[in-house]
Amino acid sequence: MPELPEVEVVRRGVAEHAIGRTVSAVEVLHPRAVRRHVPGPEDLAGRLAGRVLSAARRRGKYLWLELGGGEPRTSGGEALVVHLGMSGQLLVQPSDVPDEKHLRVRFRFADGGPELRFVDQRTFGGLHLADLVEVDGLALPEPIAHIAPDPLEESFDLDRVAERLRARRTGIKRALLDQSLVSGIGNIYADEALWRAKLHWARPTATLTRPKIRELFDGVTEVMQDALRAGGTSFDALYVNVNGESGYFDRSLAVYGQLDRPCPRCGAPIRRDAFMNRSSYTCPVCQPKPRNAHL
Repeated sequence: MPELPEVEVVRRGVAEHAIGRTVSAVEVLHPRAVRRHVPGPEDLAGRLAGRVLSAARRRGKYLWLELGGGEPRTSGGEALVVHLGMSGQLLVQPSDVPDEKHLRVRFRFADGGPELRFVDQRTFGGLHLADLVEVDGLALPEPIAHIAPDPLEESFDLDRVAERLRARRTGIKRALLDQSLVSGIGNIYADEALWRAKLHWARPTATLTRPKIRELFDGVTEVMQDALRAGGTSFDALYVNVNGESGYFDRSLAVYGQLDRPCPRCGAPIRRDAFMNRSSYTCPVCQPKPRNAHL
């Protein structure tokens, strides 16, 4: 599933190619793509027609397009929330380009320029309209108002996160994946950041010092910025930017998916452990398993 860097790459592409444009028509080609919009496909299409895509926003792995123009249903405004799911793509395509095999929703614009297309092979993603609500001075879609700020946001408060993290009775990787504590960190970048900080995934959060927590989140920020510069991480053709191009950060991964390959720091073979129905990759030398680990 796309993590923060991949969603941010898509957000930047949409901001460049679609923001400021007026929607002339929306065509829903598969009802499952808008299943989260309870009033149904016709309602979503009708409410989007004539609206301006005024901003592309993101928090963690969540992406939404703020809507201007028209008559919003609430004083706080509305947004189109985009769930990429496992295989969702937002593509900018000239209107004469043939439809993609798994095209689910098409946006046409009043300027007659390129379309915005939502393509989703596995149909786990989707679109829906949501009211915007104010949270700590920011406008967020109501369904994700509970999601914590991510490490790349100006509002991210490391001291507050460190305090809450040290109060948990769990392993550090479980805490990093808790979107109510910090958003945007998934399996890939958790493993990479923990490797950079020389921490095992099961290290109890209560044993971490504040300097070590700062080092860890410095690693989180660094690995995400590195991934952004590489266009994100692509393990197959399903994750692409709005131009249909894959990211290449997977070539720079130190531990994730690198079973038995040498650690870039010490040369020891990377190991894989079962973790929450997934996998965790670590270096057995740089990241030794702690005593009293939360497994």
